[in-house]
Amino acid sequence: MKLNNEALKNKKVWEDAGFELPQFDREAMIEETAKNPEWIHFGGGNIFRAFPAAVHQELLNKGIVKTGIIVAEGYDYEIIDKAYQKFDDLSVLVTLKADGSLEKKVIGSIAESLRVDTNNNKDWSRLSEIFAHPGLKMASFTITEKGYSLANPQGEFYPDVAKDFEQKPENANSYIGKLVALLYVRFKNGATPLTLVSMDNVSHNGDKLLAAVTTFADKWVENNIVEAEFKAYVREKVSYPWSMIDKITPRPAESVIKMLEDAGFEDTESVVTSKNTFVAPFVNAEESQYLVIEDAFLNGRVPLDKGGIIYTDKETVDKVETMKVTTCLNPLHTSLAVFGCLLGFEKISDEMKDKELLELVKRIGYDEGLPVVVNPGIINPRDFIDEVINVRLPNPFMPDTPQRIATDTSQKLAIRFGETIKSYDKADDKDVADLTFIPLTLAGWCRYLMGINDEGKEFELSPDPLLPSLKPIISKISLGQTDNLHEVLKEILSNDKIFGVNLYEVGLGEKVEGLFAKLNAGPGAVRSTLKEYLA
Repeated sequence: MKLNNEALKNKKVWEDAGFELPQFDREAMIEETAKNPEWIHFGGGNIFRAFPAAVHQELLNKGIVKTGIIVAEGYDYEIIDKAYQKFDDLSVLVTLKADGSLEKKVIGSIAESLRVDTNNNKDWSRLSEIFAHPGLKMASFTITEKGYSLANPQGEFYPDVAKDFEQKPENANSYIGKLVALLYVRFKNGATPLTLVSMDNVSHNGDKLLAAVTTFADKWVENNIVEAEFKAYVREKVSYPWSMIDKITPRPAESVIKMLEDAGFEDTESVVTSKNTFVAPFVNAEESQYLVIEDAFLNGRVPLDKGGIIYTDKETVDKVETMKVTTCLNPLHTSLAVFGCLLGFEKISDEMKDKELLELVKRIGYDEGLPVVVNPGIINPRDFIDEVINVRLPNPFMPDTPQRIATDTSQKLAIRFGETIKSYDKADDKDVADLTFIPLTLAGWCRYLMGINDEGKEFELSPDPLLPSLKPIISKISLGQTDNLHEVLKEILSNDKIFGVNLYEVGLGEKVEGLFAKLNAGPGAVRSTLKEYLA
C-alpha cells in the first residue's frame, strides 16, 4: 500500500489492513477550499498532523465543514516536497495506546501545501490570493518558540529581520516578515479582519505572536514602506488568542514502523532534510490530547469545538496552562527526569514501573500540588493527573527519556515547582514546611548536577544554559560528603531566578540541604533515601 490518491481508491485493501480512511469526498473538499479558503496553517510538523488536522478530518467526515486546511511552510521548504506533495498531501496517523494497541488512520484533511517563499512566484501568488480572500477565518501556527523571535538574547535583531525592516513586504525573507507581508496583502484588499492562532506550546503564545507582528508593522511604517494605517490594522482588526496545547508526538519507534510494514504499508521511510528536520509520511502520537483556545475570533471561527477542542476566555486558558505546567504534568516529568538520570533509567515509561518513583510523582501531584492548584473549571485537575499517571507516562510506546526531559532544567524549576512553593507560602491554611517531595526533587536536582549516578559512576549532564556557572559550585562537594554543605549549597538554593523564590527565605533551604546530605551519603544513597521517604 502506497500513500497516494490512486492507491486509496482500493479502499478494501486499506480497510482490511485496519486503516481508517477519510469518509468524505476529498476532491470536492479540495475544490471548495481552493475557491473559499477558511483556514491556513503555518508549520507542517508532527503535532499539527497528529492533532488539529485529525480533528478537522472528523468535522469533514461528519459534514460539519466543507473546506480543508491549507498548509504553509516558511522555514524548511523540503517538508512540503518530501512530507506533503510526494504523498498527495496525505499522511498516516498512528495512535499509540497505553494498552499496546495501535489505531491507524489516513489523514486527508489537507487541501493543498505551499512554500512561504517570496522567491517562489507560484506559491507566493497563491498565498497572496488566500490572504486577500475575505472568507479566510484563521491562520494558525506550530512553528516552535524560536519562530516568533526577531532578536538574539542580547536584543539585536537577526540579520534577515533587520534587512526586512528596510525593504518592501513582497521581498521579505524572515518568517515573521513573510507573515506580515501577507497581512499587508489582506490590508490592501479590503482590510478584512483575521485571527492568528499560535498553537505552539509556549506560555501566553498569542502575546508573542502579537509582539512579533506589531514590531514588523511599526518598523515598516517608521521606514515609510507601508501606510500608517497598517499599524492600526494589525492591532485592531487582527486578533492573537492565547492557547494551550498538550499532546506528545515522538519520533517513530522501530516497533511502530515494523507494525506498519507488517500491515502492508510501504511508505515507512523517514527523511532528514538539509535543515535537519525529521519528516516521514506518517506520524505517531499518544491518544491523550488537549487544545484550549481563547475565543477571540474576528472573522468567524472554524467549529473545532465540535471536534473536542475547547473555546473559552483568556483567563481560563491561562488557568489550564498553569494547572498543567505547575501541577499536573510538567513537575512530574521533571522529577522523573532528575531521578531517572541518577538511577540509570533510559525511558520514562520504565520509571513508572518503579515503586518509589511512581509513589514520588503521586505524592508531588496529588498530595502537594492539587491542594493549591487553580481549577480552570473546564478540565478537572485530578482527572488530568489521573490520566498522566495511569495512562500517559506509563505508555510503553512513548520513547521519551529522562535525559531529554532533563534538558534546561534550571530554566523550568521556577515555574514547575516555584509556583506551588509560593502558593503554600501565601496561603493562610497551608505551611510551606509541610512540603517534602518537592524539596526532595530540588535536592535531587542538586545531586544530579554532580554528574555522578547512584552507582558512583560519572554520567553526562543534559544541556542547560546554567551548567557553566553551576558545575564549579557543586564540584566543591564530593560523593559521600554529608556535612559542611551549607556554604556551597546556599549559592544555588538562594537563587530566586532558578527556583522562583529564595528557598531560605521561605523556610525550605535547610530542608533541601538535609535531603541532599541523605542523597549524597554514598553509592546507593539515592535509592535508599527514596525508599526511606516513599516506602
